Amino acid sequence: METLVFLFSFTAIGVLYAMNTIPEFQEPYVILGIGVAVLVVVFLFYFLITRGNRPKDLLFFVFAEFCFTCVIDLISALEYDGIISGFMEFYQKTGEPYLGTSYAIMMCYWDGIAHFVMYLMMITYRSLGLVWAGSLCANMSVFICGIVAGKYGSEVRPAFWLNFLFLLMPVWGAVTLFTRPKDRPLIGGYNAQQAQSMKLIWRPMDLVLVLLLLAAMTFTILRGLVALDSPLEACAIYLKHYEPYLKDPVGFPRVMRCSLKLSLLFDSPQCQWSHIGGSLHSRTTAPFRIPHDVFWSVLAANLLYAVTPILVAMRVRNNPYFFLKISYFPGQTGLPNSEEKDTKYKDK
Repeated sequence: METLVFLFSFTAIGVLYAMNTIPEFQEPYVILGIGVAVLVVVFLFYFLITRGNRPKDLLFFVFAEFCFTCVIDLISALEYDGIISGFMEFYQKTGEPYLGTSYAIMMCYWDGIAHFVMYLMMITYRSLGLVWAGSLCANMSVFICGIVAGKYGSEVRPAFWLNFLFLLMPVWGAVTLFTRPKDRPLIGGYNAQQAQSMKLIWRPMDLVLVLLLLAAMTFTILRGLVALDSPLEACAIYLKHYEPYLKDPVGFPRVMRCSLKLSLLFDSPQCQWSHIGGSLHSRTTAPFRIPHDVFWSVLAANLLYAVTPILVAMRVRNNPYFFLKISYFPGQTGLPNSEEKDTKYKDK
């Protein structure tokens, strides 16, 4: 099924080519209507071919549908960068002109490559589901708010409203994944209680991660204050000498720093990809790019900021004992000895 989804997704190229060559398909409301119709047709296609072997849940249709749109985003980014042509000129004029900003181009690359790979994997395995949900929610919340709050707020066309589908679907997907029954009870035994009784000072890896998270929080607050035009001297210095991109009038960098980070763990890599790439892209005007004399220090700080939540996720995934609920059993008191290990949750 993954192969079929992969191959069918590239039919989006034919749809774009047809719309780009037929003038009647290039009116703003016609673009919206065709967009909705194409999404319905793609859904019906997958619904019909899976009648004899129904997917285990509705998320399959979301992933298959979004694979199709990922190809559109990739084509958009490639055409704006001048690598290809003849597919998206109409959309640049009467669809969503803000897709030509450096931030949006990098966002489309992320969706067309990273999300596309995630969708193909999640058709069979749901282990990346929450990462995808957080990534796409962050992607679209910044994108939608940045359009309205930035210089393109007066150029909102009917196709803009299609973006809300890509904001709502990952929210529904995250709820579906969170409420799914667990494969095994999240109850820890002897090893879990041993890990939780150990003070932070004796857990050097966790101590380093805590320090990195505190640094990331400080970094986020500083850049948020900069985006909010704080009169603090430190903010003025940082904006002028380190990241003038935060005040790019397109609005996306400012919105990203002012938005409430409900899930730093999931959205930071995606946001940092678009932020770093946007600040370096040739479509960003020179005054808003990273100054040459601090280029490597700013780049290193942003990369570390992106890597920190990934390290935390790896820590939780590889050594979950500290995050498990400890259950005591009849006759067991205090710290369990090696003979009283939990039989419900086998520590590996």
